[in-house]
Amino acid sequence: MTDLFWLHGESWAQVAQVAEAVTASPGDVLYALDLFGTIVFAISGALAAGRRHMDVFGVVVIAAVTAVGGGTTRDLLLDRHPVFWIDDGLYLVVIVGAALVTFFYTRYVRPPDSALLYADAFGLAVFAVVGARVALDHGGGPAIVVLMAGITATVGGMIRDVLCDETPLILRREIYATAALGGGALYLGLQSVGLGTWGAASATIVAVTLLRLAALKWTLHLPSFRIGDPSN
Repeated sequence: MTDLFWLHGESWAQVAQVAEAVTASPGDVLYALDLFGTIVFAISGALAAGRRHMDVFGVVVIAAVTAVGGGTTRDLLLDRHPVFWIDDGLYLVVIVGAALVTFFYTRYVRPPDSALLYADAFGLAVFAVVGARVALDHGGGPAIVVLMAGITATVGGMIRDVLCDETPLILRREIYATAALGGGALYLGLQSVGLGTWGAASATIVAVTLLRLAALKWTLHLPSFRIGDPSN
């Protein structure tokens, strides 16, 4: 019985090694978040296509451009080759899977009208973190990190809205791109004070999602720029 609970010296060292081995590295965290964000944005794209009564091919196309549009733009600007979804075919698999599941599921269960906005808000937060992390790993300075967070989070949704003949969210009087840029700055700040990758990512995702949802609920927006009619 004593041997069963006996751990010291080398035994504790072995336990520590096992714990270190199962702890996710920053790269693992980034990959998991990127795949998760890809699924969420693919769903938001599929829902947007459904509102425009597109066929299954159109749903898959809109889901794909929504999910990879921001990350592709980011990779091209950072001269990061090959582009992430070309290098790893799993992204296309999860995009097509998410689009098809959404397509067939919504044929039998009508999603709430707010489902697209909620999915987009969460995807925005996740991709802001992914964009900031990629830029950090690429050696970008603070301004580049924040900018890449905004680009990764918003460009896919902008392409989706244009293809669906809607005014892009980034151009409306809403806190949208501002939330993504703020998320990039928050993630950078939390990392600089020593918070771990999971902690910084989780806090940023929660903060950006809540900010975006609060903006939707209470119609929060930045001040508008208006020039008066010279005829008045």
